[in-house]
Amino acid sequence: MNNYRKTKRRDFFKWALAAGFSTYLLDRKSWGQNPPEPATNPADLILHNATIATQDEKRSFAEALAIKDNRFLAVGTEKEVMAYRSDNTQVINLNRRTVIPGLNDSHTHLIRGGLNYNMELRWDGVPSLADALQMLKEQARRTPAPQWVRVIGGWNEFQFAEKRMPTLAEINAVSQDVPVFILNLYNRALLNGAALRALGIDRNTTPPPNSVIEKDSNGNPTGMLIAKPNATILYAAIAQGPVLGLEDQINSSRHYMREMNRLGLTSVIDAGGGGQNYPNDYQVIDRLHKDGLMTVRIAYNLFTQNPGEEKADFERWINIANPAQGDDFYRLNGAGEMLVFSAADFEDFTEPRPDLAAKMETELTGVIQLLAENQWPFRLHATYDESISRFLNVFENVNRAVPFEGMHWILDHAETISDRNLERVKALGGGIAIQHRMAYQGEYFVDRYGAEAANHTPPIKKMLAMDIPVSGGTDGTRVASYNPWVGLYWLVSGKTVGGMSLYPEANRFDRMDALRMYTKATAWFDNQEGNKGSIVPGQLADLAVLSEDYFSVPKERIKHLESVLTIVDGKPVYATEEFSNLSPPPLPVSPNWSPVKYFGGYHNDSKVTLLTANQQQSVTKAIANPPNQHNFNLSSLSRSGSLSRFWGGMACACCY
Repeated sequence: MNNYRKTKRRDFFKWALAAGFSTYLLDRKSWGQNPPEPATNPADLILHNATIATQDEKRSFAEALAIKDNRFLAVGTEKEVMAYRSDNTQVINLNRRTVIPGLNDSHTHLIRGGLNYNMELRWDGVPSLADALQMLKEQARRTPAPQWVRVIGGWNEFQFAEKRMPTLAEINAVSQDVPVFILNLYNRALLNGAALRALGIDRNTTPPPNSVIEKDSNGNPTGMLIAKPNATILYAAIAQGPVLGLEDQINSSRHYMREMNRLGLTSVIDAGGGGQNYPNDYQVIDRLHKDGLMTVRIAYNLFTQNPGEEKADFERWINIANPAQGDDFYRLNGAGEMLVFSAADFEDFTEPRPDLAAKMETELTGVIQLLAENQWPFRLHATYDESISRFLNVFENVNRAVPFEGMHWILDHAETISDRNLERVKALGGGIAIQHRMAYQGEYFVDRYGAEAANHTPPIKKMLAMDIPVSGGTDGTRVASYNPWVGLYWLVSGKTVGGMSLYPEANRFDRMDALRMYTKATAWFDNQEGNKGSIVPGQLADLAVLSEDYFSVPKERIKHLESVLTIVDGKPVYATEEFSNLSPPPLPVSPNWSPVKYFGGYHNDSKVTLLTANQQQSVTKAIANPPNQHNFNLSSLSRSGSLSRFWGGMACACCY
């Protein structure tokens, strides 16, 4: 059972008291209003013999729960809940496992990620560079032309036992003639020779502003593309790769949602993305919704697509859509995270903070005023306090003419926000969506700004002390991994995925409060307060039964947690181990060469094995004799399909 330890009830009480969780213990008065006549209102499903973290107002634990239709019917003791049992009620013994409300990621990119998931080789959570290179080697052998092998974000060098990046020689040695594109967060990309050729990058290629094509002493490109900090060069390269056909995109999106379910996710707020134009680029998720095939609830924000024409984008969308349109599975949440391109403050901590253009205030004012006049909630990417100060100047000016009252607006990220700007956010009624980006960029941040500055980056405890709404998210799949348990590990341990300690004990979170940021608290951010986020009567029946006890495992185990039974809308959408008989029918992976078929998503010990001694020797030999990665006799920039032609038409970065 993956180190799962069955816990007797008396042992659980002993642990809770010893850990200082006396305020979290069973409190029958806080379980909500169970229906008064169970005999006339029988449950469809009862889960019992469990430790249920309800996330109610008292942060209570319960023993059993009942579901009717798609909502929680009753929550309480075994005796109380079993009163709702009838001859037709399905009863599941959870074997003392821990149950939590379904996790809700308040900032991710599921819609875009789903379209590409089956094409991508995931290094998320892979423990060694040797493993990663072996995966790359195997996938290169099975990937057919003209497809690429892509590793798109969600990892960093510090997670590897070797504590280093792969070299270009290593990548070329294991990949040969198949194009390979490896994105490291949003700061650089590593391309093999075949990918350089496919993109038309040669010694004469000029990069976009604030970007670098690394070249060797002979002036030939090495395969390293660097954002300094403008990531246009990275976005453009990704966009030039082959795409899946419609049916494969549908399959890919379903598998990505199943991967989310495996991690206990039942809801997300999609923050949009470049190349994700509404409504044309939403046809796959629209179809899955219409066919009843969604297993993750999505509230989606609309991300402007046209630099210099942002206001026109939102005017068009306001005319054809309304916030909250849709249903509990699929609904419009508002605007953002990109509102105007001139407000994009790139989050690359390997580079100095960018200065925003002087025209930003004028452009942002027009969009914010339009949104406020039409009561469209909005969110805005905001990394640095210097940028946030200017954004808040705009918000305050618009608010005087068109009050924000009652309109949930959000700052995303806010790693370096100051106390003064927190006060301004509070005064305007805003919320802050934080993500675990520091778990992946903490080492870079400390190197540039120092350990003391990192102690409160972002200052989450201060946000909560001021009663500002705060929620947890991932920003998956490119800037960080989509795995929310990495975020919970980061909040509780105060460490990066590489093990660096970022935060003193005072700035870390107890496990209940950390979990709350991914459950009950997130409901404010998609305007679903009281409808989901807690296991209480009347709320949507979304939950996850965990592989291990989140509240007692060592901190290092938190990032390895998964769900063994995920229920969405009252129905199992993912099940394994002793609950395997409840699993939905298998879904074949397409296309047949997909990395997901062979490796899955976030690293699972059963999917990847360390290199054998012979394999390591083979890789070492290949590295010692790498192919000539520069002698490609590439054509000029005017060649059809050249990446240079593509980014030459881009005025700004547009793909968070």
